[in-house]
Amino acid sequence: MNKNYENLSICLKQIRAKTDFIPDIAIVLGSGLNRFTQFIEPECIIDYSTLQGFPTSTNQRHNGRFIFGYAGGKNVVAMDGRVHYYEGYSMNQVVMPIRLMRMLGAKTLILSNAAGGIHKDLNIGDFMIITDQIASFVPSPLIGQNIEELGNRFPDMSNIYDKKIISTIKQCADKLNINIKEGVYLQTSGPNYETPAEIRAYQSMGAHVVGMSTACEAIAAIHCGFKVCGISCITNKAAGISSQPLSDEEVAMAAAKSSDDFCRLMDALISSIE
Repeated sequence: MNKNYENLSICLKQIRAKTDFIPDIAIVLGSGLNRFTQFIEPECIIDYSTLQGFPTSTNQRHNGRFIFGYAGGKNVVAMDGRVHYYEGYSMNQVVMPIRLMRMLGAKTLILSNAAGGIHKDLNIGDFMIITDQIASFVPSPLIGQNIEELGNRFPDMSNIYDKKIISTIKQCADKLNINIKEGVYLQTSGPNYETPAEIRAYQSMGAHVVGMSTACEAIAAIHCGFKVCGISCITNKAAGISSQPLSDEEVAMAAAKSSDDFCRLMDALISSIE
């Protein structure tokens, strides 16, 4: 058996020893966006640290736990804190939670993140639907022996972000009078922020926002059969776009200010997903 799949199977067995809850929708809550956990009626909460061989969040702004419960009339599992490549984990470890949530039964994945705005029309506090991504600056999570139990060796990435769900997000935002934009997300490794020269290069490639997560998760999600959507909260202007120095505190504060609208949007979206 593939070693990575064996590790996943061990974690799956440990979770099933605590709950038989089967989620329909999996959610990854980005930096500063975890207030949505208050909208979930919990059935079971499991800390990552209690699962054998499972990566734990070292970023203090990420709690590092799975929340199983009900939101928007659906069974959901939410990652209250994600795992990042910059924390020193391998890409296989970074996407382990995504694969595990699929093995638990979830069919739709909602990714969220705090991101730096590159495009001139994106301002702090805006939301952006991810329509495509650039993941060329981090290793693919599919490198190495393929996990045949999850997906095929060479998965197509032509349409990572589900067009039907994108339409649903726009409809929900319109009903809630939340201004939302669309664009391309680019992932870097972090933890350092980008240089102005790098941002200019990313602009020329067609990126609208930049961040340190999400794209690798989306690749793994498509590989294992998820329907995927993604929402970025613009928490800062990227390097060189603004003269302000970049900091983690700025990101957290901006995300917190947008959390009310984010929670309303997420609740409406979950309710509307078939």
